[in-house]
Amino acid sequence: MEFRFVVDDLASTSFAYSPLQEAVFSLRCLHDPARYPHHRPWLRRFRPRLESLDRELLTALVAPWLWVPDFLTPRPSRARPAFADELRAVRRTPPGTVAADFRATYRTDEALPPVVARGIADPAAFLDRVADALEAYWHTCLGDGWWPRVQSILEADLAHQARVLAEQGAAALFAGLDPRLVWTGDQLLLERHGDTAPWPTADIRIAGRGLVLIPTLFARGAQTVIDASRPPMLVYPARGRAVLSEAPPPVTDRALVRLLGRPRARLLSLLAEPASTTELAHRLDVTPGAVSQHLAVLYDAGLLSRTRAGRTVRYRRTSLGDALCR
Repeated sequence: MEFRFVVDDLASTSFAYSPLQEAVFSLRCLHDPARYPHHRPWLRRFRPRLESLDRELLTALVAPWLWVPDFLTPRPSRARPAFADELRAVRRTPPGTVAADFRATYRTDEALPPVVARGIADPAAFLDRVADALEAYWHTCLGDGWWPRVQSILEADLAHQARVLAEQGAAALFAGLDPRLVWTGDQLLLERHGDTAPWPTADIRIAGRGLVLIPTLFARGAQTVIDASRPPMLVYPARGRAVLSEAPPPVTDRALVRLLGRPRARLLSLLAEPASTTELAHRLDVTPGAVSQHLAVLYDAGLLSRTRAGRTVRYRRTSLGDALCR
C-alpha cells in the first residue's frame, strides 16, 4: 500500500486516538482472544456482562479475519474525541453505506452472518440497532473501569511519538510505528504480510486531506480502512500495551497516609460519623488549633462537609471522602 504525499502533506499529518475505534476493535477479542493476551484479565471480567447485550450482533461486527466495517471506525475529527460524539456521527451514516461496508468487510454476501444479512435489508433500522448495541457495550463493559486505563496508554504513546518526530524525524517515526512502514520522502510504503487476510493493494493520495495516525491496543501491525477513497488514516499498535494486564497495587491504609499525611488521614478515617473540632482534638490528644488547620484543608478539598448547631461546627466525610477511604 502506498500513501503518496505532496508539498505540505507531511506538515498536516497529525495524531489522534478514538474511544469508538477502541470499542469496535476490542470486539476482535471475541473472535481470537489468543491474539490479545494483555486483555485476558479484562475479558474474564466482562464476559458475563455480555449476556445482557446484543451479543450476536456485536460479534458479527467483526469478520473472522478481523476486518470491521469502515463506517464504524471513522477518522477522528479531533485529537481526543468523546465516545458520544463519535457515536452520533455513526448514527448519521447514509443507509447505503451501511450495507456496502458490511459487504466489503465480509467480501461476499454468502459470508454475511444471518444477523447482518437480515439487517441490511433495512439498513436504516439496522444502523440504529448497531449504534444502540455499541452504546450499551460501551457503558456496560468499557466506559468506567477499562477506558481510563486504555486512555492513559494512548496518551503516553502520543507523547512518545511527538518526541520521536521532533528529535529523529519522519523516517524514524514511521519505522517505529511498524517495521513494515518505509518513508521515502514523498511516499509512505506499507508492506502487507502476516495479516489474517490479504488486504487489497492501494495507491492512496493524501492530496491535502491530511493523514491521521491513530494508536490502538487491538492491532499487531499498521492497518488502514478497507475503502482507500475514505479520508486517509493509519492505525498502528500502541506502545505499552502490556501494562494493561498488570494488576494495580492494593489500596491500604498506608497509601492514604502517603497521600494526605498521617494527621489528615487519621482525621478523615475518624469522620465516618460527625464530630466537632474539640471532640477530635480530645480523641487525638492534640490542640484544637492543630485539628482546625487540617480540617480546613480537607474541607477545601471536598473531602468533608460541615454543619453548624449553635456555636458548634461538626464535620463529616463527604461521598468523595468515603470513596477515598475505601
